[in-house]
Amino acid sequence: MIELRDVTKVFPAAKKSPGAGAPAVDGVSLAVERGSVFGVVGHSGAGKSTLLRLINYLETPTSGTVLVDGQDLGALGERRRREVRRSIGMVFQQFNLFRSRTVLGNVAYPLRLSGLSRAEARERAGEALRFVGLDAHARRYPEQLSGGQRQRVGIARALATEPGVLLCDEATSALDPRTTGEVLDLLRRVNGELGVTIVLITHEMEVVRSLCDHVAVMAAGKVVETGGVHDVFSRPAHPVTGTFVRSALHDVPDAATLARLRARHPGRLVTVPVGGGEDLSRLFREHDVDFTIAHAGVTEVQARTLGGVTFELRGAERDVAAVLARLTAEEEVVAR
Repeated sequence: MIELRDVTKVFPAAKKSPGAGAPAVDGVSLAVERGSVFGVVGHSGAGKSTLLRLINYLETPTSGTVLVDGQDLGALGERRRREVRRSIGMVFQQFNLFRSRTVLGNVAYPLRLSGLSRAEARERAGEALRFVGLDAHARRYPEQLSGGQRQRVGIARALATEPGVLLCDEATSALDPRTTGEVLDLLRRVNGELGVTIVLITHEMEVVRSLCDHVAVMAAGKVVETGGVHDVFSRPAHPVTGTFVRSALHDVPDAATLARLRARHPGRLVTVPVGGGEDLSRLFREHDVDFTIAHAGVTEVQARTLGGVTFELRGAERDVAAVLARLTAEEEVVAR
């Protein structure tokens, strides 16, 4: 549905800083399958929001090619490009609603711009509000709504034009955890029931874990890793990816947690990934090693369990060493 081929975006350098500007997006190639949910994750300044704006040509690439539904946006005239943009909805971090318009008026606004009559726009806007569960609030104003409700209005506005693609720029980062879950559930319905392809920009790997099929990790304008969400979570290849994955899984104790664990568990600590092939209870018994579960970080990614369990091992030094040697040979363990 979306393809980027070696896309680069360089913004002009500031007047006080002579010379060429640094690339905000640097040689990115990506393919987003039709009907999928594709996450782009990275720290602030990684280039992910610029990348999103390149997809609908709100930013023009310095070089490279952007295709949406097989059409090269750079090769189209401006009129045809605007028509393609109408098939791409956008949801923003700060909602971007008109304070002076009602909820219904906000959702109907882009429909009126596209040429629909007032009655047609209001009917279509009402359908979108029903889908997001806010038809009862059609006559209210944005300031009368909660943050989660305002974001759902933003999603309804994006859906009213019946897009094939929905671009979400940090759509949940201004929301509390419970409201974030509600918005993610709604986006899941948008994808599952309407078949809309979603590209989601975020700095929260938990959002990727919950919603996305595939993910690209960005750093300094480049995509440093990409793949299926389960594959990336289970075997992150790049250090930046590893940092994001640990923030969502909490499978390996951090330094502060490890210090607290050591105070309570004087034995040898070892973290073992969930779902390994070794029968741990049998292994510990074979070597006469006692154990206690000291820490666990386990979650579900694409209907499969991922995470790690940290054990305290107690026994003769040679027996504990034998267990660690066996685990190290067969599992990706972290011994402390």
